[in-house]
Amino acid sequence: MKKYIITICVIFGSVYTNACNRSDDHQYVLDYDIVPKYKNADTWVAYDAFNEYLFDKQTHIYKVNSGTADGASTKSAVGAIWTQAIYWDMAMNAYERAAKEKNTEKQEKYKTLTEQMFQGAGDHYVNFDWHNQDPNYGWFIYDDIMWWTISFSRAYGIFKTPEYLTLADESFCRVWHGSYKLKDRGSYDKVNGGMFWNWNNGNPPDNSDKGKMSCINFPAVIAAVTLYNNIDPADAKYKTDDQTGFEGNPQYPRWHSRDNYLKNAKEIYEWGVENLFDKNTGNVADSRHENSVGWTATMYNQGTFIGASCLLYKLTGEQSYLDNAVAAANYSMNIMSAPKYIFPFRTGEEQGIYTAIFAQYLKMLVYDCGQTQFLKWVQRTIDYGWSNRDDRNLTGKDYTKAPGTNVSCYDASGIPALMLLFPADNK
Repeated sequence: MKKYIITICVIFGSVYTNACNRSDDHQYVLDYDIVPKYKNADTWVAYDAFNEYLFDKQTHIYKVNSGTADGASTKSAVGAIWTQAIYWDMAMNAYERAAKEKNTEKQEKYKTLTEQMFQGAGDHYVNFDWHNQDPNYGWFIYDDIMWWTISFSRAYGIFKTPEYLTLADESFCRVWHGSYKLKDRGSYDKVNGGMFWNWNNGNPPDNSDKGKMSCINFPAVIAAVTLYNNIDPADAKYKTDDQTGFEGNPQYPRWHSRDNYLKNAKEIYEWGVENLFDKNTGNVADSRHENSVGWTATMYNQGTFIGASCLLYKLTGEQSYLDNAVAAANYSMNIMSAPKYIFPFRTGEEQGIYTAIFAQYLKMLVYDCGQTQFLKWVQRTIDYGWSNRDDRNLTGKDYTKAPGTNVSCYDASGIPALMLLFPADNK
């Protein structure tokens, strides 16, 4: 591939191709190689390759890496429990993309895939029994459940399958209130606000429940608003909270009223903005442990904050929500993606999937909220990642080079996820 060098300057989220003055604190200069532009047809090549090498044809969940044989069932051989929900989101995105392209064959193909994935995940993960702590197949932390709540809420909005709504309701309430079987106190802090990351039913208790992470707080906002949006306002069941509760225990309701879901979302969002977000920079913190804040930024936390902000902006029209989303996206682009102006990556085991999560919510900001200034950055990332695919059409999490032989489901997900949501002809 012939290489060219040009100069790019990023100023407050805008891209210019002229040289820039380095003395301006808000400017940085980038030299990069021009790479081929991906085409819409490449989307299906990339996504089908991802499924060919990483979707288990027997168990219908995702294997941990491309070298794992089909029939994988142990915890070490399959993708992490929470990431399976993200892969389900990708399948729904493929279904919606095919519908938008009016390709009925692909639409049916990916609808079947979503159904297979639902069945496979249910079979593997104790039939979505949110109270089962089986160490290999069960549930042991709040955010693992909440990622599935989001996906079930989305799936109900798309397919209107009643079971999806029931699972979304019950998983949200299990996280919010705790388990009627395990008797943990739930993720929601009734006294101080915000949501704990880890449930704690030890006796005596330890301090593991003191942490309030972005990875539970902002996904909870997304789940609650998505439920609010997808529940029919005329549905009598959702006029009030469930008064009976799991196994007749009203302290553990099975659903919230539609209005209460929106109240939940606004309350947690406000707590998150005050405790986990720097309005001046757009940095979303990783966590707060009482008075100590960990300001390490990650793309998935930036992404869920953007998604929560966009959903509330679309509902209310309040400018502050949009301003927060734009600030977080600018930080992700101008600070986290410097100096290459490509989505960043870290070396942690599951962190390759962060791009897929970020893509889901940046799409809302770009297309639903009209913030198209971020498209060139997305396009550049896709172009680099796809240009560095291997001979199987798999990509890794470092988008400047081809992946190794044994590619993880986390690392391979990012570029197909972006391609599904950002068409090549809509820049």
